[in-house]
Amino acid sequence: MSSLENIEGVWEGSINIPEQPLPIIVEFEKDKGTISIPVQGLSDYPLTGVKLEESDVFFNMNIQGQKLTFVGKVEQEKIMGTFTQQGQNFPFELVKGSKEVEVDKGSLVEVKVKDGTMSGQLEIPQGEGPFPLLVIIAGSGPTDRNGNSIALPGKNNSLKMLAEDLAGNGVATIRYDKRGVGKNTSLAGKEEDLRFDQYIDDAAAWVQFAKNDKRFSKVGIIGHSEGSLIGMVASQKVDTDVFISIAGAGRPIDQVLLEQLQAQLPANLMEESTDILEKLKQGEQVKTVSQELQSVFRSSVQPYMISWLKYDPAEQLQKLNGPVLIVNGNLDIQVPVKDAELLHQTKKDSEILIVDKMNHILKEAPADREGNVATYSNPNLPLANGLVDGIVDFLQEHVK
Repeated sequence: MSSLENIEGVWEGSINIPEQPLPIIVEFEKDKGTISIPVQGLSDYPLTGVKLEESDVFFNMNIQGQKLTFVGKVEQEKIMGTFTQQGQNFPFELVKGSKEVEVDKGSLVEVKVKDGTMSGQLEIPQGEGPFPLLVIIAGSGPTDRNGNSIALPGKNNSLKMLAEDLAGNGVATIRYDKRGVGKNTSLAGKEEDLRFDQYIDDAAAWVQFAKNDKRFSKVGIIGHSEGSLIGMVASQKVDTDVFISIAGAGRPIDQVLLEQLQAQLPANLMEESTDILEKLKQGEQVKTVSQELQSVFRSSVQPYMISWLKYDPAEQLQKLNGPVLIVNGNLDIQVPVKDAELLHQTKKDSEILIVDKMNHILKEAPADREGNVATYSNPNLPLANGLVDGIVDFLQEHVK
């Protein structure tokens, strides 16, 4: 077996099963490797037959009597190839994980949560404290503390940049990898056991952690996308001083989901989707789901959806007593400005900030969809003008 020194390190990506990419993390050492598949509860599982021959890489995994094979080619910072299981072939793609020296600008901290210990990254401004602190909650899917989804190629580093820019303006932050991702891979569990409330409890634990630290004067939350709703509920549990929603939905998730599916599905599948969501809202799981809808409504994800559907953003926002800022970009192709306006109307004493040319990952984007999506994998683009200034102005007004 040849040495794996040339590809040593962490690689992140996915097996591209149609409509249902499966995020994976592969780590190579000199003569061995491991694979993690967070949504399946698989962490650091040993690979077998790992070898590198010039630019060709081969590795297998034996699980429950099955042999799963990866055959790929290394090109610069990417590995692309074919994954084979029981005669079925799917493309896979991995990108080299960044070996960031996290202690350069932030320090790793830990908090006890249900099922174990969660790691987070603390950014503290220079100078004398105490400082206001915001807990940053990432959006939906397998998203890390920097705002990058391991289900998508490339990185945008939006939340990392937000944290660093806030630190430069005198605001401390804690951000953390979601359960099953990055440093918190071990907290994944099985997909069918995941509940929305676990994310709420994780966020609340970080707020309480910060409240107990005398370095911080006031503690609030920034929730991005799905993290907005998580943050609204967590803010009630631990009584935050401020709450900031960025690109948060203003409607229950079933309404948002149906709107997104409307553009993709024929009438019969839309009708089925509507029926499924109605049952899930009643707390009932649906046994029979059409093949075309498996990626959205597979049985293992239904318990999570049932737990998510219990929460209406408009209702939750009304329960908050402290200052609230609602932020959205006018070029967000995932959460339109109307959602921010709905939230603002719901809580009339909130403030609203619509950032010109900002998209869902907080970057300035072109109006066309293709150009907008291209920004999702470009970590070199700065945050949209007006975002950080707007947040800092809000904090200076409300956090003394």
